[in-house]
Amino acid sequence: MATIGTKSYDAVVAQKVAFLGLGVMGLPMAGHLARAGHDVTVYNRTPAKALAWVAEFGGRNAATPREAVAGAQIVFACVGNDDDLRSVVLGPDGAFAGMAPGAVFVDHTTASADVARELHAQAKDLGLNFVDAPVSGGQAGAVNGVLTIMCGGEQAVFDAIKPVAQCFGRAVTLVGPPGAGQLAKMVNQICIAGIVQGLSEAIAFGQAADLDMKLVLDVISKGAAQSWQMENRGGTMVDDKFEFGFAVDWMRKDLGLVLAEARNNGARLPLTALVDQFYGDVQKLGGGRWDTSSLIKRLRD
Repeated sequence: MATIGTKSYDAVVAQKVAFLGLGVMGLPMAGHLARAGHDVTVYNRTPAKALAWVAEFGGRNAATPREAVAGAQIVFACVGNDDDLRSVVLGPDGAFAGMAPGAVFVDHTTASADVARELHAQAKDLGLNFVDAPVSGGQAGAVNGVLTIMCGGEQAVFDAIKPVAQCFGRAVTLVGPPGAGQLAKMVNQICIAGIVQGLSEAIAFGQAADLDMKLVLDVISKGAAQSWQMENRGGTMVDDKFEFGFAVDWMRKDLGLVLAEARNNGARLPLTALVDQFYGDVQKLGGGRWDTSSLIKRLRD
């Protein structure tokens, strides 16, 4: 099991919380909640992961989302997509069926803005609260508790969950009404797609010109071309290594959400649509599980 990094937690009143989904992101996020002193119950579709989490971090595991959320003041979730989210929220064994009135559901899944608005409305009808809160920072950010969290919802509800979310977040920000968190995450992914494509072309160009690209990247990272991708992935791209976090398959899922939203709101995203196709090329090369910096592979292969 992946362990979590060390972190100093702010002093907050311990709360009873639940965490649904113990994947590469959820597992360490839930771990930080436990290490910070909160009373955590976990649920995972594969029970063995939940049992292993409890063995490492304490707390309890439950057989269904409904059982996991019993008595919880805040319920966190981080699952795969819209359908996965609905499966843990709705129905007789879903979280909404077991949450106490006034409790808050905080969704860290990267999902559509539509499902965020839909579930927010259903939560309100049930006397519950819902915050869409997708994250950026990848697996390393989750392990080290330094995620960027973009939230959509009401101010008072956000104020209540922010101190707890800071257990695994470095920046926890309310960006707007329900759905706005998911829209902000889409903006994030648009930026990353364009930056990684530009970095890929730059490295491929420099290598074709027989430049020492690690040296060149070190030089230009001191100027206007600097980016997180250059600092953290440039060298590994030069070395043809792509085992560093967020996978191409996940990026294509996210860009699919972006392009669908753009069709609804009329935004024109020519570069994003093109880079989405390029990631499709990487998948055809067998790189679905390579990290997103593997865009450069299609320029080499």
